[in-house]
Amino acid sequence: MHQKLMEIIAVKKQEVAELKRAMPGERSPNLPAVRDFRAAISRPGRINLISEIKFASPSAGGIRKKTDPCVIGRIYENAGASAISLLTDKQFFKGDLDYLPPLKKAVTLPVLRKDFIIDTAQVKEAFFHGADAILLIARILSQEQLTELLAAAGELGMAVLTESHDRDDLKKVLKTDADIIGINNRNLDTFHVNIKATFDLIPLVPKDKILISESGIQTKEDLSSLRHTGINAVLVGSALMSSGNISEKTREVVAAGIIEKEP
Repeated sequence: MHQKLMEIIAVKKQEVAELKRAMPGERSPNLPAVRDFRAAISRPGRINLISEIKFASPSAGGIRKKTDPCVIGRIYENAGASAISLLTDKQFFKGDLDYLPPLKKAVTLPVLRKDFIIDTAQVKEAFFHGADAILLIARILSQEQLTELLAAAGELGMAVLTESHDRDDLKKVLKTDADIIGINNRNLDTFHVNIKATFDLIPLVPKDKILISESGIQTKEDLSSLRHTGINAVLVGSALMSSGNISEKTREVVAAGIIEKEP
């Protein structure tokens, strides 16, 4: 595991301890109901786009100057995205969970809370803030933790994107009830990105799973290469957030994901 990732996990453990001392009691009645993330990202005839709001990352540094996430979310929705991923980690990704409630109200798309979730307290916290789905990373969780966190999210009606990078991760995920499986093209041991990871793992994923390719998708050519692999969606952040025109870049990715019908 990369040193930076170990540092992130150590910070998350501190955050969880603090969260448990000040856990909110309930979800705000003013928040919209939980939206169907699974249906949104599995629409047929296309590779659906989960567009990400991410201002920085440990590997890329600053990606975009802080902008109102609601503005970006509306741009993504108007440009044809199927769902939105919001990075909520403060220290390493310059995100904030407090962005989530107003973002949820500003768009009609499902919103995924993307963070390093290691405890059921964070699952409840995501729900209380209006998340429709959460990310679980197999590499940083035990088999028992994965099972427990998936169950906690399910009880609250949230979807879960369960992320793998290699065969070991995938074996762990496939022993659970996870139905939305992400293939992260970023190796969390080295932070190196190679879209080949998606192609390597696709044949090992059962056909009844919803499949998402994450990280390293930059161009319409990347989307074209994935068109007939059987994946349902891609999660794209840096390529959109670093673009000079977010709307134009999002529309380009959405258009490249359209799968032409066979004659």
